[in-house]
Amino acid sequence: MFVNKLKQAIEDEYRDYYFYKSMYSLTNDPLWQDFLKHMYEDEKSHYEMFQQLYYMMTGTFVPNPKKPLPCYNLKECVQRALVDELEAVETYKEMLLTIPFQEAYNPLFIAMQDEMEHAIRMSTMYNALS
Repeated sequence: MFVNKLKQAIEDEYRDYYFYKSMYSLTNDPLWQDFLKHMYEDEKSHYEMFQQLYYMMTGTFVPNPKKPLPCYNLKECVQRALVDELEAVETYKEMLLTIPFQEAYNPLFIAMQDEMEHAIRMSTMYNALS
């Protein structure tokens, strides 16, 4: 069960990295660009940490999934990302409660905290775009 959730988390982090990079190009606002850059760099870090954890557990890496379609409407994409970030927080919280070994704790805790921060950033952007 944990390995399946970890595999899905790896795929989600990969997708979010490219999705947020596509959102970056839709705004000229330096604050939003800073928010998005911070988030896509976090997502890349989560992807790498989770791949390492997956390798520790299985001896293999999760192959890169397809890249997502790019974002074309910033407000719609921010809303979708906000929901995704909140769902990720819940997933990582559940995974933290079932970690199979201590080395899994730090990557999951870091990612959970970052996703909460991302949700705040996305909420701020969404409210400003309204």
